[in-house]
Amino acid sequence: METTAVLLKGPRDLDVDTLTLTPPGAADLVVDIQHSGISTGTEKLFWTGDMPPFPGMGYPLVPGYEAVGEVVEAASATGYRPGDHVFVPGANCYDGAFGLFGGAASRIVTAADRVTRIDAGLGAQGALLALAATARHTMAGLNKSVPDLIVGHGVLGRLLARLTIAAGAPAPTVWEINPARRGGAMGYEVVAPEDDTRRDYMSVYDASGSMEVLNDLVAALGKGGEVVLAGFYKEPIRFDFPPAFMKEARFRVAAEWTHDDLAATRALVESGTLSLDGLITHETGADQAPSAYRQAFTDADCLKMILNWKDVA
Repeated sequence: METTAVLLKGPRDLDVDTLTLTPPGAADLVVDIQHSGISTGTEKLFWTGDMPPFPGMGYPLVPGYEAVGEVVEAASATGYRPGDHVFVPGANCYDGAFGLFGGAASRIVTAADRVTRIDAGLGAQGALLALAATARHTMAGLNKSVPDLIVGHGVLGRLLARLTIAAGAPAPTVWEINPARRGGAMGYEVVAPEDDTRRDYMSVYDASGSMEVLNDLVAALGKGGEVVLAGFYKEPIRFDFPPAFMKEARFRVAAEWTHDDLAATRALVESGTLSLDGLITHETGADQAPSAYRQAFTDADCLKMILNWKDVA
């Protein structure tokens, strides 16, 4: 069995190719992918060649951990059946290519316990569940506070703000340096960092992925406040110690989402509590993947690029 897939052969060397799939086992599903998203965080680091050493990484690789599709083959023991629509957080099913992510393909083979059944009516927005679950994971659980300041008004920053409001907490402030990205707020304020004089934030979430802003975040903290690193960072974490010492600042790293986060986020979306509207700004056929990836990584007006696999053989 073969599939058409995005293949990243090395830094900035990306194309669409035909790959052989590993045969499905008794606990596996075969899924025809309909839409997959392009991550401007981790996938961009693989594209530029800046990704720090990471388990399971290597070239050539199939990117994509934000995918939705329809089950076309399923053993009875899996609990799924053909026609079910599922969210797929990637797949490792390719002969001759790493599947560290692996969802950017027309057809994939994956273990049934990795996918999540979703409403077919979500369409391309279903691919946003990974980022929504990431946002939820940073906020949910013991000893965690919702943000009162969010840095970055990309998709992750917007989801953090929307989840904060959905939780019934006061609307957060969002910092965004790019004027073009300050629009689209839903019940919260987006400002330029230099226009914000507040210095008593107790829970600051960084969704920018930039270490250059860290000292500014410490300066904005109240005493005993916390900075949450919600992005993925290619550089060593550095900050000036004396200001952090004076503030008794705390730092927390947000890890990968869990299935519980995904289930909770899906419920919020399906109930209408969390809106995914306005987050997908660009969509193109998967056969145009090389140009789509370049645009996703270089065009500041592109919040989220979605590849459409429906008409790709």
